[in-house]
Amino acid sequence: MSPAPSGPLAGLKVLDLSRVLAGPWASQALGDLGADIIKVEQPGQGDDTRRWGPPFLPDGSKDSAYYLACNRNKRSIAVDLAKPEGADLIRRLAAQSDIVVENFKVGALARYGLDYASLSAENPGLIYCSITGFGQDGPYRDRGGYDFLIQGLSGLMSLTGFPDQEGGAPTKVGVPVSDLFTGLYAAISILAALNHRHRTGQGQHIDCALFDSQLAVLVNQASNYLNGGVEPRRLGNEHPNVVPYQDFQTADGRVLVALGNDRQFRALCALVGLEDLAADPRFVDNAGRSVHRADLQARLRPAFVTWRSADLLAVMDAAGLPGGPVNSVPQALADPQARARQVVQRLQRSDGQAVDVIGFPAKLSKSPATYRLAPPRVGEDTRSVLEDQLGLSAQALDDLIVAGVIAEEHRP
Repeated sequence: MSPAPSGPLAGLKVLDLSRVLAGPWASQALGDLGADIIKVEQPGQGDDTRRWGPPFLPDGSKDSAYYLACNRNKRSIAVDLAKPEGADLIRRLAAQSDIVVENFKVGALARYGLDYASLSAENPGLIYCSITGFGQDGPYRDRGGYDFLIQGLSGLMSLTGFPDQEGGAPTKVGVPVSDLFTGLYAAISILAALNHRHRTGQGQHIDCALFDSQLAVLVNQASNYLNGGVEPRRLGNEHPNVVPYQDFQTADGRVLVALGNDRQFRALCALVGLEDLAADPRFVDNAGRSVHRADLQARLRPAFVTWRSADLLAVMDAAGLPGGPVNSVPQALADPQARARQVVQRLQRSDGQAVDVIGFPAKLSKSPATYRLAPPRVGEDTRSVLEDQLGLSAQALDDLIVAGVIAEEHRP
């Protein structure tokens, strides 16, 4: 028996027809906050990310670590949408749902009667979120959306990496940020639509695109171009507007320096014995430091290499100056701050297999996120969900299994 959902979204039913990352990332956030998520997967196949490994879980499921990152707090049912009986089951579930999340190609679900127009005719309060690469209109609407391609097409890769003269090349970000940003925008939009429904009783269709989302989070770089005519370029670890805001070589490694104002710059100069820099007319304010960044860096670098990283960071911290190390992922997850914030949560699958996940990052004082369900096996909950939600008998379920309409994962 699944734990009863709790949290600010408890009582909401989400039918998740999405797979891979952007959609599952959005629905996982809703699940963390208490919504009941039913994940619909293809029998015998499941979510594509289940096979995106190694590494895989050692429990015989062949589920990848990648899949585990975005599918907790969900129940999985395996239903073949291409079969009329399967599509009918999904329509019946949608009629009882508050939210549908899907990431099929534009128009693909209409052939099964699972598009917004069809489902909202039966359930006018339905909030239906479509996540695609390029949205429901425009010249690219029929193209598939892949994070790597979106990072390139959106201009993000042109900003990431070191300049050409330093042997750099356009580089993707180390995690699939276009998918993740889109998932977050989708979750935000769903919550906004819920509030609209609360006020008006109306559901609506949400059109969420990877391309649009990634353009939105170009933020200052896009604004520098739109409002200042400055075309962004690759700067490695430097900041396009703030100086010094970068990494520096020390005697035994590298440290990060992230100064946000002129007072902090003067304090740093005093700390490393370069008080004259703070008085130099070229460097007294950030605008000057940005224009003359190469000259400033030429003076700062020799001073930093005389320090050991730990010693420099200790005195910077004591002086209230923002700086830090370049951690590996294991170091970051083991950091005392991460432990204090209980970032890593441990869940157990139905067979007892432990699964570690990164928890929901926001701390809600009255209605915190909860971790009720480990990422499920394919179709693990098919029988229980269809029996409980649609009242199907054991014989009806057996018949659907024999017909290949649904499938169930037998628990160990």
